[in-house]
Amino acid sequence: MTVLPEKMHTRFTALVNIRYPIVQGGLSHLSYAELAAAVSEAGGLGQLGCACFATPEELRSDIQKVRQLTTQPFGVNFPIGHVALDGFLDVALEEQVAAISITGGNPEKLLRAIQQSGVAVKTMVLVAGVRAAQKAEQLGAHAIIAVGFEGGGHLGRDDIGTTVLVPRILDSVKIPVLASGGFADGRGLAAALALGADGIELGTRFVAVRESNAHPTYQQALVEARETDTVIIERAIGRPARVLKGTIPNAILSIEHELEQSNASPEERLQRLLPHIRGIINTRASLEGNLEEGFVWAGQAIGLINDIPTTRELIERTVSQAYQQTQRLHNLFD
Repeated sequence: MTVLPEKMHTRFTALVNIRYPIVQGGLSHLSYAELAAAVSEAGGLGQLGCACFATPEELRSDIQKVRQLTTQPFGVNFPIGHVALDGFLDVALEEQVAAISITGGNPEKLLRAIQQSGVAVKTMVLVAGVRAAQKAEQLGAHAIIAVGFEGGGHLGRDDIGTTVLVPRILDSVKIPVLASGGFADGRGLAAALALGADGIELGTRFVAVRESNAHPTYQQALVEARETDTVIIERAIGRPARVLKGTIPNAILSIEHELEQSNASPEERLQRLLPHIRGIINTRASLEGNLEEGFVWAGQAIGLINDIPTTRELIERTVSQAYQQTQRLHNLFD
């Protein structure tokens, strides 16, 4: 029997006023209004990806589009290092979105700007280590997203798995912590809650839903792939990232091996790799479906992806399955 609780009560659901502690990651080139609104409307926290938009006004237009599709809270993700973010941040603050997440670098400048604006927005910082989590808390972040080695896209450099990283960070900070990396269903949500986390962030799993603008070929590849079908690229330039195996990732790894063997300088490494890791190479596969001429981000959770449901179906069955798992655990004790 399917059991769907009306609401789950964690520190994070209370913080951002949502029903279920499930956050949609800021998926590169995929975090548009339709997906963000669907996640929020189903009870989670959807996010627009700042990197999806060429101008701040494009972001504003999608924020307003989300509000036409749902009255529920949603956020905007800011990936440090892609483009100048000041104008985009101004728009997010002017539009008074419920939450802002910061990924990919030092969050201090953005957090200071948010605090100085006086806008009552909740802030989340994605980290892959204890020191970064402590620093984010000291800077005034409201929540931490702890991403483990299993995750897709850019990861930490220390290769720490989620089940070790999350408790370590929970022991090191007092603010709510979301677990990310390796989650795709209710078993993962229950496991994260058992570790002490206040919820989960899903990235790869939200690529394979009907409201995603990912190309059907990309989505089907995630359904067919196993957990062993990913590799990590960009280690040679100090920013490891997990992608689906393929022709282009193999070529990138070959170049990286050559760079390591030749002891190339950081500048030489970046110059050599850049033509192969540019955004257009990613979108060639993720948006156009040409997986042989591009690459796509994917976490090890692909081994748990077996279909392409609606966002609501995914969230509701995730919550229901998590409830069943917690009941099973409860029944193990007298």
